[in-house]
Amino acid sequence: MTTAKDLFIISLDRGAERSVGQGDLSLALAGAELIDLIGAGTVAVDGDRVVPDGPPVPDDRLVAEAAAGLTRQAPYERIEDWLWRRGRDLTAAYQAALEEDGELTSRRSGASPFGPRHVGPVDSPARRRAVARWEENEPVLGALASAVGIGEERSGDEPGLADEAVTAVVAAVHDAVMELEAVRQRRSIESSAFANLWRGV
Repeated sequence: MTTAKDLFIISLDRGAERSVGQGDLSLALAGAELIDLIGAGTVAVDGDRVVPDGPPVPDDRLVAEAAAGLTRQAPYERIEDWLWRRGRDLTAAYQAALEEDGELTSRRSGASPFGPRHVGPVDSPARRRAVARWEENEPVLGALASAVGIGEERSGDEPGLADEAVTAVVAAVHDAVMELEAVRQRRSIESSAFANLWRGV
């Protein structure tokens, strides 16, 4: 399992406490992939740039896909740009992959066969590993979860993260999630203003 899959499982496990937006989670999943690529020696971070650093290809299909999509020519890609590009629809991709691997179960709520579909992790070694990391307050998982509103609020530059590269990625995830929330709020205000104008208020 990877940090991204652990984060996805934790987001479902803790979903009863707080609904996590798919866009927020997708950005955090992209950050988790990048952190795993740093750990594997596949990339390095130079300032705010993601620099391909070595040949190791991760065993995980989605993280290998992320590695294959790296920008391999200078000036390389900014961390923030990576998060937005790689994060597009990434939550759906992880859900599909985990369902395919039998790590998730899906059921409809209520008596109606057409009721909303709820997805949750099955009791498996993967889920137990993710929960163990969470309960041990593993810094990277905790910081990424915090970015999407799960658990205690943490900053991207708090002590306990592995190194400067990981800290830079976590900080970029926090910034991207805040930027997404600002966009949502702006659209909500614009939509409300348009509705008031339409009604003649």
